[in-house]
Amino acid sequence: MQSAAGSAGQSHPLFGGALSAVLPHSTTDISELREIPDNQEVFAHAHTDQSLIVELVEYQAQVADQDAARYHFEDIAGSNKALEPGAFEVTSVASLSKSELSLSDCSSAWMLTGTQCVSKFNEEARNTVTLHLGLFRLPQFSTDILITFNDPQSISPDSSSAASAGTHREPWSVQDFQHLLQTLTLHDSGLFG
Repeated sequence: MQSAAGSAGQSHPLFGGALSAVLPHSTTDISELREIPDNQEVFAHAHTDQSLIVELVEYQAQVADQDAARYHFEDIAGSNKALEPGAFEVTSVASLSKSELSLSDCSSAWMLTGTQCVSKFNEEARNTVTLHLGLFRLPQFSTDILITFNDPQSISPDSSSAASAGTHREPWSVQDFQHLLQTLTLHDSGLFG
């Protein structure tokens, strides 16, 4: 299937080439703009407020596979200060079939969709963000790979993001995100220590 991207189907190296995935069109690598933690790769849409984060986190052995995506979603809600009642909601959690994934080393894979009310840079203004979260569990490497697609739905006019909200030139779709999840490939397990 062709995507709208000029680089359709081209795999992008992640973490120095230890992983790769097909990213959606119009991605900007945020590490070229500011310091990013070593366990993260962060990409932003060039024309919208959407962003993608690929993150290596510690495998949470005490969390059952079917609860793990929700666990990480709530963890993100905590760091987004969106934990008060009503500030976050999980709308769906689905298991991803390993037969559709390039990353067959995972013990299980999940996709969660939910919403969080978040403020940017500690602003008072809160924006409703739809979060699509992909989770690949790799207990043999004591690692969970977390891929988060932040898709702001309603941006408060008082937010610093309001200026860019009117220019939704070809925003990324859930299909773009699913394609990224399906094409995530492990090339070097030395990445996990």
